[in-house]
Amino acid sequence: MQRRRERRKKYQGKLHEKLGTLRVHLAKELKATLKTAKRAILVNKGDTVMVMRGGQKGKIAKVQRVHHGKCVVYLEGITKRNARGVESALVFQPSNLKLTALKESSYRKELLKGE
Repeated sequence: MQRRRERRKKYQGKLHEKLGTLRVHLAKELKATLKTAKRAILVNKGDTVMVMRGGQKGKIAKVQRVHHGKCVVYLEGITKRNARGVESALVFQPSNLKLTALKESSYRKELLKGE
């Protein structure tokens, strides 16, 4: 597909279409304990993830917020300080994260069980 069409889908796409980009890869250990064939699942608030790319690489943190419109994830405790000294949360692309622990919910149990 052409790059301009991909960009248009990202910025002007419908919300239910953008949810596909909010999937995060499962860690090998988590995948083994869950006994699932799924490679990636939708990230939720309360999940524990590991940063795989960028300056924060290797850090493990809980998901503080997921912004579906911008397709980004905010993590607890990982912030940046601007020129005025105000701290704000860093944003992460879901493709740069790896899921290490899940927040249990009945929906996820059904999702992972029904394979």
